[in-house]
Amino acid sequence: MSVILCTAGYDHTIRFWEALSGICSRTIPHPDSQVNRLCISPDKRYLAAAGHHTVKLYDIKSTNPNAILTFDGHTSNVTGVAFHCESKWLVTSSEDGTVKIWDTRSGNVQRNYTHGVPVNDVVIHPNQGELISCDRGGNVRIWDLGENKCSHQLIPEDDVSVASVTVASDGSMVCAGNNAGNVYVWKMVMRGDLTSIIPVCKFLAHHTYITRVLLSPDVRHLATCSADHTSRIWSVDLSSPHNVQPGDALPSAAERDPAAFPLETTLHGHQRWVWDCAFSADSAYLVTACSDHYARLWELGSQSIIRQYNGHHRGAVFKELAAEADIDPHALQSAENVGDDDALEEYVEEIVVDADGYTYIPSSEMLTRGGNLVLTENGSVDSSADVYGPAAWGAHENLIWPEYVIPGAVQRRQDIRWRNTGWPE
Repeated sequence: MSVILCTAGYDHTIRFWEALSGICSRTIPHPDSQVNRLCISPDKRYLAAAGHHTVKLYDIKSTNPNAILTFDGHTSNVTGVAFHCESKWLVTSSEDGTVKIWDTRSGNVQRNYTHGVPVNDVVIHPNQGELISCDRGGNVRIWDLGENKCSHQLIPEDDVSVASVTVASDGSMVCAGNNAGNVYVWKMVMRGDLTSIIPVCKFLAHHTYITRVLLSPDVRHLATCSADHTSRIWSVDLSSPHNVQPGDALPSAAERDPAAFPLETTLHGHQRWVWDCAFSADSAYLVTACSDHYARLWELGSQSIIRQYNGHHRGAVFKELAAEADIDPHALQSAENVGDDDALEEYVEEIVVDADGYTYIPSSEMLTRGGNLVLTENGSVDSSADVYGPAAWGAHENLIWPEYVIPGAVQRRQDIRWRNTGWPE
């Protein structure tokens, strides 16, 4: 079984991709509205697509393109959606100012919580007993499902919209990102039946709007997406509160301990706003979705783009990544970078052109051309190409620079100069 990536956006379609090969394996229509968010159920059986007013539930394994259930009750855009761990219910947030819990069998509303202002995002705490939501009024609210009430209200910055929230897989902390580009971090400590919220730090992640924050499954990294055309990866440090004590306000950016959440890397290559992201199960890879119509698969260790997925016509801005079965997370890297034509063919099925129009040149063809480095280029929309090294560099060709930008002639590794004709000088 393969790793499945789902993307959707404003072209009223949902696309399923073979994440390793870049093949679009299935497209289903979503005619009623754009898709704002996607979420795959923990058992990988269902896909929830949040749109305007409604959420539609699809059976991933079925060939039926129609939704099997529609959750109808919001009066404006649905901005967030998340599944209960056993898929018994799901929660949604909406610009209508409410957070709703739905029965996934009947489609009926079970709970309704009011913010009073448009709600931007909602997540479920791993204990399944709390919800965390954020809104345009600058509030982060924690809802106690047992007590059926709001147990905490956090206001990071007055009247600055909080765009996104994320909670650690072990329940240890919650992070929020706002329209000023700031990220706020709190520890979550269980004391009996009560959850205590301890401020950790505040830091400037971007100089403009943050669109998404997401903690990795291993809780070692925080990804942020932004209107500045980048996604950034930050190291998580919760060893102790930084410059704050329980009950204190969060420190200003100038007071922040530089050891807290240091920047690991900035992922460049997006042409427009980066709207969403998803980590692989082993936290080694990240998928980003951008309004330049592309979703990109990044290997975080090398900061390189492994795959690009292009098929949407009005912005591929929302995604979800699901591993349908256990698979070696480095299978793609080993197939591309160390060679083994059989393994490569297994994953790409002898594809010669990928989603962005790049050409893949087999090692046999490269050897007939003298074994020189090859810069492939065939009309890519962003003037980029894939660079492959010859078999002489190893058992098979190596992917040297994915998405190499072709400005005509650029100085690169080992003083080799490239021309946009596709061959080295």
